[in-house]
Amino acid sequence: MSLLGLDVGTTGCKAIVFSEEGQILASAYREYPLVFPRPGWIELDPNLVWQAVEETIKTAVSAASPKDPVRALAASVQGEAVCPVDSAGNPLANSIVTFDSRTLPQAEQLRQAVGEEHVYQVSGQPLHPMGTVLKIAWWRQEQPQVYERAARFVCYGDFVLLKLGLPPVMDESMAARTMGYDIHSHDWCEDILEALQIDREKLPQVAPSGTAIGEIPDRVCELLGLPRGVLACTGGHDQPCGALGAGAVFPGRAMYAIGTVECLTPALPSFNAALGKQGFPCYPHVAPGQYVTLGFNFGGGSVLRWFRDNFARAEVERARETGLDPYDL
Repeated sequence: MSLLGLDVGTTGCKAIVFSEEGQILASAYREYPLVFPRPGWIELDPNLVWQAVEETIKTAVSAASPKDPVRALAASVQGEAVCPVDSAGNPLANSIVTFDSRTLPQAEQLRQAVGEEHVYQVSGQPLHPMGTVLKIAWWRQEQPQVYERAARFVCYGDFVLLKLGLPPVMDESMAARTMGYDIHSHDWCEDILEALQIDREKLPQVAPSGTAIGEIPDRVCELLGLPRGVLACTGGHDQPCGALGAGAVFPGRAMYAIGTVECLTPALPSFNAALGKQGFPCYPHVAPGQYVTLGFNFGGGSVLRWFRDNFARAEVERARETGLDPYDL
């Protein structure tokens, strides 16, 4: 038996099939473009993202040995990005990603209504325009027709579960990143939702990372090249998931990573309110009973990709011909 890990990032996704011992059996990667409809607005087409997820799953699974069939999967995903979906799970608009700055007015609205300290004490997040609930509030205020049609607002972990034919359940690390989830009572925060006039029923259910949600329907397994009966589980925010993979699951350990952003993720034994005064988050790890904080720089892998696309076209062409990685070249 093997396990399938998905990583749905801001600029690309990958699927990796692992043995139970952690050996990589097969992998696949696809990129997708960011959309810039106007200055300060940054979006992703969720349909293109799902197409890439489908392709990576099919490619990785077909390259793995049939002697080690995939039995379960989970996804690590980018934080904050959210899109509205209808009752059938179809996206109603592009997802607004982390870096998008259109929600400055909504951040100020929340600051005036409940204050920065309350937001941090509840969610473990410094009040910042990147918060998912602020993006949802933007739709409610600026595109009310989209807000009203939306059955749910989903981030990419619950979006993947939804597209797999299962309930769109969000894990606690991602729920914290929305800035509207109470990490202490383990429920959506009524004060914050009321301040932004967000309907609770439009938000997904929340469960700890690693919770089994259900078996993927046979029709979806067939479409993706998966064996029948694959179990889908909640994953988590990509940085805590990376910390888990690197062994940063107890105090004194941290993970350093370069994805779209450059990030340092230390593991913490408990919630530390003092971090908020320094501008750092503190929220649930995907490892049970632990917390994490993040120190990150928006200019990480996204800058490397920009450099590759603009100054390394010869290397990109050579990589296409030889199958090598353009970054290695």
